[in-house]
Amino acid sequence: MPDAPHVAYQPKIRPGLRPDSTPDDDDRIEIGPTPLAYREWAAAGLECPDLPAMRRFRLERLVREIRRRELAGVLLFDPLSVRYATDTSNMQVWCTHNPCRACLVTADGHMVLWEYAALKYMSAYNPLVSEVRGGASFFYFSTGERTEEKAEAFVGQVDELLRARAGANRRLAVDKIQIAGLRALEHLGIEVLDGEELMEKTRAIKGPDEIKAMRCALWACEAAIAEMRQVAAPGVTENDVWAELHRGNIRRGGEWIETRILSSGPRTNPWFQECGPRVLKNNEILSFDTDLIGCYGMCADISRAWFIGDGRPTQRQRDMHAVALDQLRYNMSRIRPGITFKELSQACRPLPDAYVAQRYGSVFHGVGLCDEWPAIKYAVDWEQRGYDGVIEAGMMLCVEAYIGEVGGPDGMKLEDQVLVTESGVENMTRCPFDPLLLG
Repeated sequence: MPDAPHVAYQPKIRPGLRPDSTPDDDDRIEIGPTPLAYREWAAAGLECPDLPAMRRFRLERLVREIRRRELAGVLLFDPLSVRYATDTSNMQVWCTHNPCRACLVTADGHMVLWEYAALKYMSAYNPLVSEVRGGASFFYFSTGERTEEKAEAFVGQVDELLRARAGANRRLAVDKIQIAGLRALEHLGIEVLDGEELMEKTRAIKGPDEIKAMRCALWACEAAIAEMRQVAAPGVTENDVWAELHRGNIRRGGEWIETRILSSGPRTNPWFQECGPRVLKNNEILSFDTDLIGCYGMCADISRAWFIGDGRPTQRQRDMHAVALDQLRYNMSRIRPGITFKELSQACRPLPDAYVAQRYGSVFHGVGLCDEWPAIKYAVDWEQRGYDGVIEAGMMLCVEAYIGEVGGPDGMKLEDQVLVTESGVENMTRCPFDPLLLG
């Protein structure tokens, strides 16, 4: 599928503001892109998001979904959903296993952030955060034998807020809460509903500034991939190559990488082996999946396979790469707004028999602040693992393929990231494929 036409953008110069409408102030809490990233985006003609506008879009969309479900509000512990609601970041990876931050958004748009140590300055840049409190920690490391006591104290605050802002409505969506917190909510007569479903579907449709943020994040990720390619050579380790992706991401203001899926030679088959100390040999395959949380907290999820060495790929390797690329392009062309997940699954190109056993887990998955809803399975997996829904304009999807036969000497992993438009799909990924494997 050809790239969408690219229109050059000339950034506006606004005194006191950076290109994304944030203060041009080096002494600030808010994290974000570095001068390197801004320069690269300007040279590429990319328009930065308007972050205040993006934050308003997200809160308005979230409140609309809360009201549509007739809820009093939604209580969030998942760091990615807290990020979506507040656009604040604080020890994101640590907080995934130490749930010390929480956010309550009520149906009237009031937003309360329970911050680590009640640090109000951590979110002062976002005026949409109405209150900052402390006391959301009731995981065992933090509270030990006082866990139930601390959970009840936290839920008491939630109850107070719901009574003040939602009256008699006791319907509260909650995403990921510790057991003691769930029990405390139910003890007070609060009806707990599925906040994860609410947030996944809210996050699925991207606004105009989220799309701009994703374009910037993808560009930065692809620049880091190009730096990986420069060091990927016989004699270096898999970890040496992977470290360049981390380095390039952090240098541009990206945040972290969710996995470490890079492998070489025989370790590319079967898939999902993590990168390690193996030394790359001459004339073999290296495959990877970025799973990268980049600038603005957006996930840039790209997979490529490269031939490493001074020789030429075998015909078998070129054929495998061609099958993987055909899967990407054909399946991508089936995406359109209004098609159901099941229809899309059934419309995909069947895999050749040799590659079915080690097929990738999904043909498509949503993407935004991380891998997101939906996950659309191969037709052969539909009865056991599939679920239905409808593709809508504004969704972002990753299209995936892994090609490697059982017991084969290597494998090929490819993945592109696309935007669903009113008329079809736009491939947002510009990262080149290996010309040697293209033949």
